[in-house]
Amino acid sequence: MATSETITVSIFDKDYPVSCPADEVQALRDSAFYLDQKMREIKKSGSVLGLDRLAVMAALNITNDFCPSTERIKPHGCRLRIIMKCLNTASSALMP
Repeated sequence: MATSETITVSIFDKDYPVSCPADEVQALRDSAFYLDQKMREIKKSGSVLGLDRLAVMAALNITNDFCPSTERIKPHGCRLRIIMKCLNTASSALMP
């Protein structure tokens, strides 16, 4: 069993502590960076206001990027699970 490690990832200038298996730390960092870039792209377009809506739009875009249209409702590999965990952490921090 892999040991768990807590790291801090920065998404849209906010830091989030996230736990993951030690052997997935770099994948989590990469996923957080990818999410941050997607959120910045959407923000730059000026069409989405509010951090929570920005995160949802980024999640939809990422899902679209990684899931073929016939597979959209099925979980799709380790990286998507890590991205979803990161999104869940970010959205939890946004809730009052």
